Amino acid sequence: MTYCVAVRNHAGLVFLSDSRTNAGLDQISTFRKMHVFEVPGERVMVLLTAGNLAISQSVASGLRVMMGQDNEKSLRNAPNMFSAAKTVGDAVRKVHARDAAGLKDFGIEFNVNMIFGGQIKGEEPRLFNIYSAGNFIEATAETPYFQIGESKYGKPILDRVIGEDLSLDEVAKCCLISMDSTIKSNLSVGLPLDLMCYGKDSLKVSQHKLIEHKDPYFASIRERWAQQLRKVFNELPEPGYWERNAS
Repeated sequence: MTYCVAVRNHAGLVFLSDSRTNAGLDQISTFRKMHVFEVPGERVMVLLTAGNLAISQSVASGLRVMMGQDNEKSLRNAPNMFSAAKTVGDAVRKVHARDAAGLKDFGIEFNVNMIFGGQIKGEEPRLFNIYSAGNFIEATAETPYFQIGESKYGKPILDRVIGEDLSLDEVAKCCLISMDSTIKSNLSVGLPLDLMCYGKDSLKVSQHKLIEHKDPYFASIRERWAQQLRKVFNELPEPGYWERNAS
């Protein structure tokens, strides 16, 4: 299992992913699930992956190979982010055509889910959720974030906090608290974490951080968030539904 989240607002894009894969209690490994495709000054694109690791790695590797070639359908040559999202969807379908039947023979479902976002010079930053069938939807002002993987534990804080008025640092902080809530409730999600903040119109990767187990900032906000939750809980009134002095 994994957990990835990405947010788009007026300031740009924030991407966060964990790196734990779990094939049983004694088979827990670390694989990074954030893939960055960059042509500095011209385009920055980020792919977050969840689901079957072999499938997602095949898709990401195929996209990277195409990126290094003079291929008109590669991410390097896509005229806009919608076309780039179609390229990712096509890569998913290509892997499906090659591997789905063989996986089915072994009782394995073709399962992959991706978040893809970035900016190409000349248009606004955009964010997409790409499904196993290669189709996708795009984030909007009403739905500014996507989650994939183990999403339910980290959703409440996003729904309450994320908005257009936040800075990228504030969005990143919210995403990290969302990740902490997920790690706390699900052992199959864990550090290290990949965090990337992309400032609108920067067209380069400048804020990309690998957060490891002893990272002081993440440790600090985890502890302070837990303390403040307990403090607020203790300050809330008790239920007044029943009379305390009833005979």
